[in-house]
Amino acid sequence: MHIRQLPPALKPLADKFYRSQRAVIGKTAGAQIWVAQETEIIAALVLHPVADGHWLTSLLVDATQRKRGIARQLISTVRSECDTKVWLFCHPDLYSFYTRLGFEICRQLPPELAARLTRYQQSKPLRAMILPS
Repeated sequence: MHIRQLPPALKPLADKFYRSQRAVIGKTAGAQIWVAQETEIIAALVLHPVADGHWLTSLLVDATQRKRGIARQLISTVRSECDTKVWLFCHPDLYSFYTRLGFEICRQLPPELAARLTRYQQSKPLRAMILPS
């Protein structure tokens, strides 16, 4: 398995992966797309630059490849390459999953993320988490 930051010119490969999983990658202007590949992309995530770190969105592992530690390897590589704080919003059902990956509950977000979380929480039960640098 090879984990790397996908060059912007190859973003269509990430789009294809997300579509194959019946998911949408969302807006990625200015963001980093990280992928785990074997023959094809089997996992991906998106890092949006914010404040003094990144906001992680769209972490997805191919349904047929789950339970192999791929998300852990992807997060670990991103952590070692980026060396910044990484925030995410997660559904309470995923709290223990992200805790096992090293994330902690975050009580203070950068203003732009705090405003976004407030909007999202109007329709979804989300928790803010952080992967300390």
